[in-house]
Amino acid sequence: MKRTHAVLVTALVLATFAVKAEPDEALLGKGQGYPLGNSTTWGNNPYRVGSWSALDRVPGVHVNKVAPATPMRPLPAMVAPPAVHYRYGEHSYSLNDYLERQRATGLLVLKDGQIVAERYRYGRTPGARFVSFSMAKSVTSLLVGVAQAKGFIASLNDPAEKYAKALAGTPYGATQIRHLLTMTSGLQFSERYDGNDDVTRLARAFTESPRGTMDVLQTITQRNAPPGERFAYASSESEVLGYVLRGATGQSLAALTQAWLWEPMGAEHEAFWQTGGDGQEGAFAFFNASLRDWGRLGVLLADNGRIGEHQVIPRDYLMDATDEYRQPNVLRPGRSMPYYGYGYQFWLLPLKERTFLMRGVFGQHLFVQPASGLVMVVTSAWEYPGGGGDDNARAETDALWRGVLASLGGRID
Repeated sequence: MKRTHAVLVTALVLATFAVKAEPDEALLGKGQGYPLGNSTTWGNNPYRVGSWSALDRVPGVHVNKVAPATPMRPLPAMVAPPAVHYRYGEHSYSLNDYLERQRATGLLVLKDGQIVAERYRYGRTPGARFVSFSMAKSVTSLLVGVAQAKGFIASLNDPAEKYAKALAGTPYGATQIRHLLTMTSGLQFSERYDGNDDVTRLARAFTESPRGTMDVLQTITQRNAPPGERFAYASSESEVLGYVLRGATGQSLAALTQAWLWEPMGAEHEAFWQTGGDGQEGAFAFFNASLRDWGRLGVLLADNGRIGEHQVIPRDYLMDATDEYRQPNVLRPGRSMPYYGYGYQFWLLPLKERTFLMRGVFGQHLFVQPASGLVMVVTSAWEYPGGGGDDNARAETDALWRGVLASLGGRID
């Protein structure tokens, strides 16, 4: 009897401290050690977790590296941070509940530059560099703002072809930089993520063609609305901005990121841009950075582009990029889309307090509310680009952010 009792007690203790299975961990490659795949399979299961946190080690993928800063800017841990709770549907959940419900690979919450919570899942570590997908668009936008302030770009009203000479004589070449930033070129570009749309052609050209995405950009000719009058999300617009930056400055996006963002913000880890067949970085989807460095970028944005006495990102540009009240009606929340608004390659939330985010498919997010000093970064390996047929993962992530705001002194009205 005593032996049976001891066995039962031991079993209960082991069960209490057993590690819970992470969502879909078998599908995502846990049994194979989260493998990397190769240049044609890295986006598929079971390679997503491994590849999306170390794309520079995937065979056949080429990158331009961005060195860490000297010195590194610390992110101190908050002493006795408050617990985070959020409400989704009819239930209240904790931050840990979110991690048990969604396929997040990393989660970081910051308040006034201090770490409230930092979590890694699926065997990921602080040194992992997570792929951003369309969060890269916002990084590209920040580089455009600095390029204008430094005089490399004379005006946002300039046509793209003034700097991107390969687009001269094309509709995209004739489009103003401002309209590319707001995705209001009026040019027809399909982005459905069904494998048969224009963004699929763009991604294939990026990886497979010696001319990179120019194979697609030069063929976009149909304009369905006058520039500035209609919002239509199109990764091609961000890619044109990448070529504008290269032509205006004569430098790679990696070099610009290093000098204008990574060094001044005190980045801790090496980052990198994936490059296409023509050597150009993928401005629309392919910047990779560690969770903490995404957080540092969020802190920089929360401080309105300033570090100490140094205005790293021009304040006026950043306000134009992220403040819904500076946008024309076509870009305001509830006008361009049922929920979000859009700025200069940033998504705008329908709150009274300026709140915005960088967002990428398959669950990549960087939320910022400057007035409250709150930043939240979530990297993920969702099954579907938007989080599922009913967008449940995206909706729950938005609910988590609102919970962060409510729990840590932000505004949610």
